[in-house]
Amino acid sequence: MIQISKEDIVKAHELIKPYIHKTAVLTNASINAIAGTELYFKCENFQKIGAFKIRGGMNASLSLSPEQLKNGIATHSSGNHAQAIAFAARELGTNAYIVMPSTSPSVKVNAVKGYGAEVIFCEPNQAAREAAVEKIVQETGAEFIHPYDDYRVITGQATCAKELLEEVPDLKAIVAPVGGGGCLSGTALWSHYFNPAIEVYAGEPEGAADAILSFQSGKVEKAPFVKTIADGLMTTLSEQTLEIIREHVSNILLVSDEEIKAALKLVYERMKIVVEPSCVVPLAAVLKNKALFAGKKTGIILTGGNVDLTRFSEWFQ
Repeated sequence: MIQISKEDIVKAHELIKPYIHKTAVLTNASINAIAGTELYFKCENFQKIGAFKIRGGMNASLSLSPEQLKNGIATHSSGNHAQAIAFAARELGTNAYIVMPSTSPSVKVNAVKGYGAEVIFCEPNQAAREAAVEKIVQETGAEFIHPYDDYRVITGQATCAKELLEEVPDLKAIVAPVGGGGCLSGTALWSHYFNPAIEVYAGEPEGAADAILSFQSGKVEKAPFVKTIADGLMTTLSEQTLEIIREHVSNILLVSDEEIKAALKLVYERMKIVVEPSCVVPLAAVLKNKALFAGKKTGIILTGGNVDLTRFSEWFQ
C-alpha cells in the first residue's frame, strides 16, 4: 500500500524550499538532433551538495522532532545521500554519522567531512554498510535515515519531478536513473499524480542490473554482478521503492558502461556542464532506444555532478 499522497509531496516541497535550489531545466539542440526527440534536462548537478539527494535527506531530517535530533542522524551511502545527511545535520545543529564504502570517490568523502560529519568506512557491500550503521545507532542513539527505503526520503525526491513538470507541463515521458529507487519512485509518483498519461522509464547500468530483475519478478533481486562506472547506482531496490516502481514505471532500460561514457562525453562537449556517470544513464537509455522516444517530449533527471575528476583519463582514453 503506497503511503505517499500528492499533498504529502506538495507539503514536502514547501518544507524544504528554504534549503534547496530550484534547479535549471536545460535543452540542447544538437543532442535533440542526435536523439531524434526534444529533451529537457532537469539539472540537479546544480543543486546544493551537487545532487538531488538533498531533497529527500532534508525532508526526512526536517520531519524529525527536536528529541529525535538531539543524538544526531546516521546513514550509509556511497556519496550523495551521505552529503545530504551531513548537510542537513549541519543546518539543523546536530551530529551526523556517515558509513561510507572504502571505495567511495574521494570527492564525495571530502565533501561529507567538509560538512562536519563523522565518516566511518566499511567494506563495499550492503551487509557491511547495514552492520556498521546499526552499531553506530546503538552506540550513539542517532536517528537512522535510509538512503531510499524511507517514505520521507522518497517524498522529498519527488519534488524534483514536481519542479520539472511545473516548468514543462506537456512532457510525454520522463527518464530517471535507478539504483535504490528513491529518485525513480518519487519521479513516478509525482508524474502519475500530475498526469497519469506520462510514461516513466528508468535507465540502469548493465553492471548493476538488479532493478530490471526485481521489476520482472515482483520481489527484490540482486544483480548477477556489480561492475560499473555509475557508482551511485550500485544498490538494490527496497520493498517500498519496488512497489511504487512496479505500479507506475513503464519499463527499465539497460545500458553498458561504453554507452554511459558516450552519453557523458556528449553532455560535457555539447552542454558544457559537469555531471557524474550515474546521472547520464537516462540519456544513454534514450539514445539506445530512439524509436521508443521518437516524437515524445521527454524529461531527463540529471541527478548529480559530484564527479571524481581524476577518473577522466580512465573514461576518455
